[in-house]
Amino acid sequence: MQVSSQINVSVQTQYLSEHASEENQFPFAYKITITNTGEQMVQLINRYWLITDGNGKKTEVHGAGVVGKQPYIKQGKSFVYTSGAVLETPIGTMQGYYEMQNEKGDWFQAPIEVFSLSVPNILN
Repeated sequence: MQVSSQINVSVQTQYLSEHASEENQFPFAYKITITNTGEQMVQLINRYWLITDGNGKKTEVHGAGVVGKQPYIKQGKSFVYTSGAVLETPIGTMQGYYEMQNEKGDWFQAPIEVFSLSVPNILN
């Protein structure tokens, strides 16, 4: 599958301390902005995540769409959503890709660069 640079993915993360109820449960939210910088409308079909905690434990997540949607994103427009992950350590990373399809029916991957999930001030 081809990898496209016509999709820009940006991420903002937040530690959800108010939802940390158990030991070794570190909940995080992440807000994703997917911007179509290409010349065709695209549809996000599937997602893939590789989540790695501070102990090196890896979890893979595959699935259709994001937050129950398979959005169409017009040229020059963005789709924004918020989701979350719970780690067993106060620090970890996520990375992955979206499988997308353009108006011509061509499938491609939009990479999601590695980003950190960390409890504030954990890395002083």
